[in-house]
Amino acid sequence: MTCHELEALRLGLMNVLGTEDRSTREHAENELDGALDGPIEGLANADSLSEIERHLDAALVDLEEEVAEADSDSQEYDYLRGRLVAVRDAERAVGRLTAQGESVLDGLGDAHHVLHETFPTDE
Repeated sequence: MTCHELEALRLGLMNVLGTEDRSTREHAENELDGALDGPIEGLANADSLSEIERHLDAALVDLEEEVAEADSDSQEYDYLRGRLVAVRDAERAVGRLTAQGESVLDGLGDAHHVLHETFPTDE
């Protein structure tokens, strides 16, 4: 069993951040071999945080359905539940990353405004 959602998320974040770690990318791609469809594929190929959030949400819905359909007496059930917790935690981390990025943008806008207040220009 593998954590397709987490490996796909790693690939998507590597895309967004411009990370060029070939060995990490190859490892994630190998883990996802044969599983690149639907939200997992979208997540692995995401080019923005908003795409990551959208595809991760869809992948979570699929995983929640998988957990709901699993036999609670099977060995796989506990693993699926653990996987669900890990992916929900990853979803919160991506949300924090998005919020921090938006805060940086707001701060740059404020700095720009203060700069023009301090040093007015004739236009």
